[in-house]
Amino acid sequence: MKRIKNNNIMKITLSAKTDIGKERDQNEDAFIICPDLSHPIWEKEEASIDLGPYGTLLAVADGMGGANAGEVASGLAMETLKQRFSPSKLAVAYSSDQQATDFLQASVKAADNAIREQILKQPETEGMGTTVVICWILKDKAYVAWCGDSRCYLFNPQTGLRALTKDHSYVQELIDKGELTEEAAFTHPDNNVITRGLGDFDESAVADIVIQPLQPTDTLLLCSDGLCGYCTNKTIEKVMKAYSGNVSNCCKALMDTALNAGGYDNICIALARVGSDDESEQNTSTSKATKFLQSLFKRKR
Repeated sequence: MKRIKNNNIMKITLSAKTDIGKERDQNEDAFIICPDLSHPIWEKEEASIDLGPYGTLLAVADGMGGANAGEVASGLAMETLKQRFSPSKLAVAYSSDQQATDFLQASVKAADNAIREQILKQPETEGMGTTVVICWILKDKAYVAWCGDSRCYLFNPQTGLRALTKDHSYVQELIDKGELTEEAAFTHPDNNVITRGLGDFDESAVADIVIQPLQPTDTLLLCSDGLCGYCTNKTIEKVMKAYSGNVSNCCKALMDTALNAGGYDNICIALARVGSDDESEQNTSTSKATKFLQSLFKRKR
C-alpha cells in the first residue's frame, strides 16, 4: 500500500451513532466528532472533508454510576474536550509527536478534573465516572488516548481488524497474568469491571496513548462496550469488511449487529475512514444489508 506523504491529499470520511439499547432507561454513552479542528463545527453524525492543518477529532465516552449521573460524567468529558481542542489551543500542540501526546494527556486530565469538580459541587453524584477514548487524526497519523474499556480499532481491507487500545479492566489484568484467555474473558462475569477511568476513581486519570501511522483505506473505529462487549472482534471484522467501502453503511451495520447481539447496554460507535467513500458502495441497498446481517446471525446461532 502506498503511504500518504502529504496531508493535502488526505480525505477523511466520518460517521457516528449512539443508541440507548434494548434494556436501559437512559443513554450514558456520548460521542463527539469534529471534521476540521481549524474551523470547529461539532457534527452530529456524518461528515466528509479534506484533512485540515489541525486535524480531525473523534471521541467516545461510556458514563457510569453516581445517582444515575453517568450521562453527566460522559457529557462533561465531551464538553471539556471541545474546549480543549479549540483552534487557539492547537496552535503549537501538533508540531511534534511529543507535543501532541502531551496535549492529549493534559486534555484527559482536564476532563477528569471537570468531573471531580462537579462531584464536589453536587455530592449526590458521588461515584459517577466515565471511560473515554479519543482519536486525533493529524497529518498522516492517528494519536489515540484512552482510559477504561472503550476501544479504538484499526481496520484495513487488506490486513483486517486490529485493536489499538488495551482495556483498563479486571479481566485484562487476568489475561496479562496468563490466568485467563481472551476467549474466556469475553464471557467472564466480571468483564465489565474497569480499573481506570475519569471521575470518581482512586487516582487521577492517566491515559495510555499510541501513535498509529495511517494508510489509504484505513478505517478507525471507536466504540463503547455496548459493541465490543457483545460482539467479538471476529464479528466486528466481518461487518467492517462487508461495508469497507462506505462509512455510513458500516456504522449502521455495526449498530444493527450490536442490537441483534442483545442490545443489553448503551451503544456508541464512531468511524473515520482515510479516503472518500467508494461511489459504487454508496448505493448499497437495504436488502443487501439485511441479507448480510441475517446470514451473520444465522451462522452465529
